[in-house]
Amino acid sequence: MAGSEAAWQAANQGMRVVIHEMRPKVGTFAHKTGNLGEMVCSNSFRSDDSEQNAVGLLHWEMRAAGSLIMQCAQRHRLPAGGALAVDRDPFAESVTAALLAHPLISVSYDEITALPDDGRWIIATGPLTSSALGAAIQAETGAEALAFFDAIAPILYHESIDMSKAWMQSRYDKGETEAERTAYLNCPMDKAQYDAFIDALMAAEKTEFHEGETAGYFDGCLPIEVMAERGRETLRHGPMKPVGLTNPHQPDVKPHAVVQLRRDNALGTLYNIVGFQTKMKYGAQADVLRMIPGLEQARFARLGGIHRNTFLNSPTLLDDRMRLKSRPHIRFAGQITGVEGYVESAAMGLLAGRLAAAEHGGRDLPAPPGTTATGALVTHITGGADARSFQPMNVNFGLFPPVEGLKGGRRGRKDRYKAYTDRAKTDWLAWLETAALDAGAPLTLQ
Repeated sequence: MAGSEAAWQAANQGMRVVIHEMRPKVGTFAHKTGNLGEMVCSNSFRSDDSEQNAVGLLHWEMRAAGSLIMQCAQRHRLPAGGALAVDRDPFAESVTAALLAHPLISVSYDEITALPDDGRWIIATGPLTSSALGAAIQAETGAEALAFFDAIAPILYHESIDMSKAWMQSRYDKGETEAERTAYLNCPMDKAQYDAFIDALMAAEKTEFHEGETAGYFDGCLPIEVMAERGRETLRHGPMKPVGLTNPHQPDVKPHAVVQLRRDNALGTLYNIVGFQTKMKYGAQADVLRMIPGLEQARFARLGGIHRNTFLNSPTLLDDRMRLKSRPHIRFAGQITGVEGYVESAAMGLLAGRLAAAEHGGRDLPAPPGTTATGALVTHITGGADARSFQPMNVNFGLFPPVEGLKGGRRGRKDRYKAYTDRAKTDWLAWLETAALDAGAPLTLQ
């Protein structure tokens, strides 16, 4: 996501760009194709509300900046209530096609194994950086890259779901159209079923980490087993909460818990289980998930899994223009910098592309102000966060400076968030006016 967006932004500023992509020659645990912008976890960009949600505001800022990722996401959007979910394969294909068709962009399918000594580079390798390049980064920084474990949710075939037990409904019937209001499929559980499911989940065989692997989890993508270990009711108050839903098969019976599935492609043939990232081994995983009412005969297009992700201690290693302090001709962008999520990663690519293009054109373009969603993220990762406890971060209003004169508390939250977004949109448009420049020499991306 970040590399694709960085290339697009730099090229649209008039720069010639070379993208180095190691796939499909060199694969990863999670990727299945050589497409640029391939989605490997969820197919959702989360909330699209630009007035009350920080990630929705980030969508708005990226659209205003001509984001390729946002354009392709809109083109392949799926019904998902208030969220922006996409048909993952056509989305990645459209990102790839757009980049290949751009007259100032070329793609070299090779693996970069060392940090370059000259030129201008953006490293946007994501959390699955190849071992050779990862070792080169560690050797340069003189410190261990921080790491955490990330999990993937399973995807199953819709035709294998028992619709005599499941039903279609978005929570609180959220959405303007019927398709949006029925973007989610729901599987209800009574208390006995929920308790049996938790017992089986806790007892299931899990993936064991290698000796010496001590990384933690990112709280925004916890495996369901880790959530369950925090208390038997944790899942019922998290991804399995039953509120805002009515089972049409038993309208007078309130479910004790509900498992939600979200459409994963435009055909509606694939559904992913929302919030069900897992580290269960494949055999145990299928057995446990088939305990969910309606999924007794489920067939899986992809089972869940877990992998080790790495990211930089950016507050220590990067300057406020996202440059490696020891080698300022190299920028980093995306999830490797310590942001979390597709949108946040792409936003850091957008910013890196524009900053690099401005610098090559002889201009010292500052990062956007911290009052914007993009600026709040880059401020956090390049100095706002405590380097000693630095962990991946989604965009959220807690990263924004307060708006003076607004009252706190839950009652004032709606007005406060609206004030944040109004201020951010004004400041973002002002920053964009300063960010354009003339054509220059090549910019290289990995």
